[in-house]
Amino acid sequence: MTITAMTRWAKNGSIVLALLILIVSPAAAQQTTLQLDPAQASVKFTLGDVLHTVRGTFQLKRGALQLDQSAGKLSGEIVVDAKSGESGSGMRDRKMHREVLESEKYPEISFRPDRVEGTVAVQGKSSVKVHGMFSIHGVDREITVPAEVDMASDHWTATVHFTIPYEKWGMKNPSTLFLRVDSSVEIDLVAAGRVAQHSAAVRDSVR
Repeated sequence: MTITAMTRWAKNGSIVLALLILIVSPAAAQQTTLQLDPAQASVKFTLGDVLHTVRGTFQLKRGALQLDQSAGKLSGEIVVDAKSGESGSGMRDRKMHREVLESEKYPEISFRPDRVEGTVAVQGKSSVKVHGMFSIHGVDREITVPAEVDMASDHWTATVHFTIPYEKWGMKNPSTLFLRVDSSVEIDLVAAGRVAQHSAAVRDSVR
């Protein structure tokens, strides 16, 4: 092979390699791992009754999500400690845990997403819908929830609001003769944490 031919081959090979990197890099860059920091997260619930509105909180235990933007997929799990629920009234909370949630038997509430409807911006805010399986009281339910997502280079936050029709889902309504509460409860979830990594596995494979 002459020097001219070798130079032409090397040049053409570099062009092909560059094209391969351009093709695969966008997909790789969109595969992002989102670690959940329970200290930055919160779960609040709101339950209406005839006299006043009951408000309370739960604690998040753990979670991590993997976002594949190119495929519209979101996997992983967010887990809430069912036994941590409190509303400020010991008597009411004991009734909630014993009769409604049965939290000794079902100590975790979880959400396992599988896809995102809409586009999550690499930087800044996005409004999307998240589909997945919501597990409470030992039963999985398919749900789609709206989410407001704010992405930065090293940090993320998602705010979600949805309704749980707990009575329709087979849990006991704690109403009594003198106290009537709604048959559904409103949930406000704020999840936040660290952007752990941007997958470069495909890109690295062509180096």
